[in-house]
Amino acid sequence: MNNSLLKGSLFVALGAISYGMLTTFVKIAYAEGYTSHEITFAQMALGLVGLLIINLFIGKKKAAAPVQNRSKSILKLVAAGTSLGLTSTFYYLAAKYIPVSIGIVLLMQSVWMGVVLEAILEKKIPGAKKVFAVVAILAGTVLATNLMTDSFQLDWRGMGWGLLAAMSYTVTIYTSNTVSLQLHPLRRSLWMMVGGTLIVGIISFPFLIEQFNLQIFQKWGLILAIFGTILPPILYTQGMPKTGVGLGAIVSSIELPAAVLMAYFLLSETVNLYQWAGIALILIAVIQMNLPNFRRNKI
Repeated sequence: MNNSLLKGSLFVALGAISYGMLTTFVKIAYAEGYTSHEITFAQMALGLVGLLIINLFIGKKKAAAPVQNRSKSILKLVAAGTSLGLTSTFYYLAAKYIPVSIGIVLLMQSVWMGVVLEAILEKKIPGAKKVFAVVAILAGTVLATNLMTDSFQLDWRGMGWGLLAAMSYTVTIYTSNTVSLQLHPLRRSLWMMVGGTLIVGIISFPFLIEQFNLQIFQKWGLILAIFGTILPPILYTQGMPKTGVGLGAIVSSIELPAAVLMAYFLLSETVNLYQWAGIALILIAVIQMNLPNFRRNKI
């Protein structure tokens, strides 16, 4: 592996680990009495401010969009960003009812949901490898969520919110790779964050006027904004061009074990052998599905 590829992989891995840490922090914030709306709004608002500051310092590394199309491009990104806000809202609501290890597994359903979305939009039947990956992910999910055992009683509210988070995350991933690509990646992240913050603000407003502890901003909002909103776009922007889509997707799947291990060490969540087997099966499916892209990029 050459130095550039190694450096790119490291950036992507750090970005994925940052994402993986979030739910553990959210769980701790819940334990301290903060609400899901306080947590989500604080993260999005501070994340927006952080990305705005960063964007003030970046140069025009890519050609600007034509003037007549620029406003339309920005509006598309703001609209696409609503899925980003919905993902955080649904995911953090799920974290109230289910362990981190199960929440992250549910979020990873976005992998097979992405295959289905791509098939619908492109009107093309997925190849055998993608179908195999989807089956493997579903089988891994059954193991990882303990559906085959009686050792853990699942809260179906958490399962429902988790699956909604996966659906909105699927839309986020798709739009991130298709909408207004002519703009600089960090500019795109900024405008998507505007959309995400707007939708979170609209959803949270009725709850925040009743209860809003401003300490959330300095206690957990800043941490969540750094690890969930500011660092990952910067790290992915630096790493993905060096790794390519295939290797980037494979390396970013480290988010799954990172989230589980964080919860194990900081929250003392137990993960049994069936769950580890399910997590391993999901990771193998992600690698298998993205290996062809990695090989093409190497050539």
